Amino acid sequence: MASGKYYAVARGRQTGIFTDWPTTKSLVDGFTGARYKGFTTRAAAEEWLAQMQVSGQQRSHARTSSMVQAPTREAANASVTAAETIQVFTDGGSRNTGNVNGGHVRNTDLAAWAYLIILPDGQRHQDSHGEIGATNNKMELTALKMALTKLIELHLNTAPILLTSDSHYVLDPIMKNWLAGWQRRGWRKSSGGEVLNLALWQAIVPLLDQFTQLQFKWVKGHATAAGNNHVDDLLNQTMDQMKDKE
Repeated sequence: MASGKYYAVARGRQTGIFTDWPTTKSLVDGFTGARYKGFTTRAAAEEWLAQMQVSGQQRSHARTSSMVQAPTREAANASVTAAETIQVFTDGGSRNTGNVNGGHVRNTDLAAWAYLIILPDGQRHQDSHGEIGATNNKMELTALKMALTKLIELHLNTAPILLTSDSHYVLDPIMKNWLAGWQRRGWRKSSGGEVLNLALWQAIVPLLDQFTQLQFKWVKGHATAAGNNHVDDLLNQTMDQMKDKE
């Protein structure tokens, strides 16, 4: 694998096309069922990845059909895996008191983060704390950092985990592999601009590296996702308590 210039990852901690082996290796090492391949051209890598994705969709459809007809051993194993997945929800928020929509955060504005971890046996862990004058994005990232830290403390970082967030600011750099590009460029964006909340991103990267079955999912905020609504309620309760103490 080390001889290819482009690396396609069809199954790993992140999927997509990557241009350096160390990054690719970190995404597939220790990941159960990892599928990846090296290529000399990006076009070949993209073609293979597309084929793998179509194949995966076909296998998924086949499993669904077989589950309707009869509870096969494969279907039973799939259900056990789903039942054993740890659900994690993170959220952050900031109240731009007295500001117009989209205005800058003032140093007196309330902000808070929250996370919720639901274990397969129903046990729950949650936390929330506030900060004065912090941005919404900083709180979103802090929620992710604190949730990952808690999972590691609970020795759950090798378990199957689905982390759900309503923040593209948090999920896009991870799911679209922007993080790897930022690091290659000395923590600069492709445009040359600086990466905001740099200290948090730099703290999150080594935490992510400790997880072997961590997946991410985006949901629309303030909608029908109960876990997402719960962490939103938590952080708003935190900000209400902060306001009462003023």
